[in-house]
Amino acid sequence: MPARLRSLWDEPGPADAPVRVWRDWVLFAGFVVAMVLEVLLRPELPFRWFAGAVGLAVLPTLLIRRTRPLAAVAIAFGACGTAPFVTGLDLGLNTFVFVLLLGYALTRWGSGRQTVLGTAIILAKLAVGLLAGHSGPNDTLGGVGMLFAVTALGAAVRYRTRARHRELDQVKLLERERLARDLHDTVAHHVSAMVIRAQAGLATAPFNPDAATDALRLIESEATRALAEMRGIVRVLRTDEPADLAPTPGLADLHGLAGAHRAGPAVDVAVTGDLDDLPAPIGTALFRLAQESVTNARRHARNATRIEVHVEADDASVRLRVTDDGDAPAARTPAPAGFGLLGMAERAGLVGGTCSAGPAPTRGWMVTAVLPRA
Repeated sequence: MPARLRSLWDEPGPADAPVRVWRDWVLFAGFVVAMVLEVLLRPELPFRWFAGAVGLAVLPTLLIRRTRPLAAVAIAFGACGTAPFVTGLDLGLNTFVFVLLLGYALTRWGSGRQTVLGTAIILAKLAVGLLAGHSGPNDTLGGVGMLFAVTALGAAVRYRTRARHRELDQVKLLERERLARDLHDTVAHHVSAMVIRAQAGLATAPFNPDAATDALRLIESEATRALAEMRGIVRVLRTDEPADLAPTPGLADLHGLAGAHRAGPAVDVAVTGDLDDLPAPIGTALFRLAQESVTNARRHARNATRIEVHVEADDASVRLRVTDDGDAPAARTPAPAGFGLLGMAERAGLVGGTCSAGPAPTRGWMVTAVLPRA
C-alpha cells in the first residue's frame, strides 16, 4: 500500500468527539416530525408507509453519527440500498436528506479506515441503485455531487480544527518556555547568593565564628526558596535557544510601564498592599500579564487616552486589573486566533492563578488576573 494511503488508513479519529448534545435530540425530533408529516401529506408516493417505516428505523443513526460514524453510515445507507429491492423503486422521501449529515460526520469524526470503508459503502449504494434501475443517472450524479460536497466540508472542518489545536499548543508551549526561563533566572539568582554567602562565611570564620553561623542561616533560607521555586520548573519545557542575558523583570518593573507614550495612550500604575515577600515567579508573572495587557490596549483600544494598571495584594492573593477608556469593545471581542489572551491565561494557570478579559462595566476593555502569594 502506498505511503499516503497507509497514512490515511492509519489516521486516528478526533479524540474530542461529543457523544450527544441537546441539539442532537432537537434535530432527531425535527426529522421524526418532518418524516411523519411527509408520509401523511404525500398520498401519491408509492409505498409511502414502508418508506416511512424504513426512515424512522434508521433515523436514530443521527444520535451516534459522531461516536460511531461508520456504523451510522453502514446502517443508513445499507437500509436505503436494500429497501428498493422490496418495492422496485427508490424510497423517494425527501426527509432522507438526513443521510447527508452522516456523510459529513464520517469525514469529520471518523478514523482513516472508517472514512475509507464508509465512503466505499456510500459509493456501493449509489452504484447498486443505478445498476438495478432504482434511480436514474441524473439522480445518481446529483447524489454523488451532494455527498461529495458534505464529505469534503467535513474533512475541511476536521483539518482546520486540527490546525487550530496545533496553533494553540504552540502558544501554550511558548508560554511554558518563557516561564521556564524566568524560573531558571530566579533559581540562578538564589544559587549565586548562596555562593557569595558561603564565600563570605569562609573568609570570616577564622576570626568571627558568629558571622559564619549567620552566613549558614542565610544559605539555608536561600536554598529553601530555591528548592521551592525549582519545583515549578519540573515538566516546563525549554528550548536550546540562547539565554536572554537581560535581568528577569519583576514587580518592581511595573512602574516602567507608566508614563506617556508616543505610540498610544498614557499609562497609570498603582500598587497597593504588602508585596515585600512576594515570590519572584509571581512578581514576574504579574509583570508579564500587565505588560501584555498594556501592549494589547495600545494596539487595539480605539480612541483610548488612558490605560490604568492596578495591583492589589492581600494575605492570600495578588490581583491585577488593567483597563482602558477606549470605545465600546464590541469590535474588540477576542477572535479565535487571539493567542495573546490564551498565552496570558496559560501563564497565570502555570503559577496557580487565573486570568480573564472582557468588556469593562462602563467602556473600554478590562483584563483581570488573580495569582496566589505562595
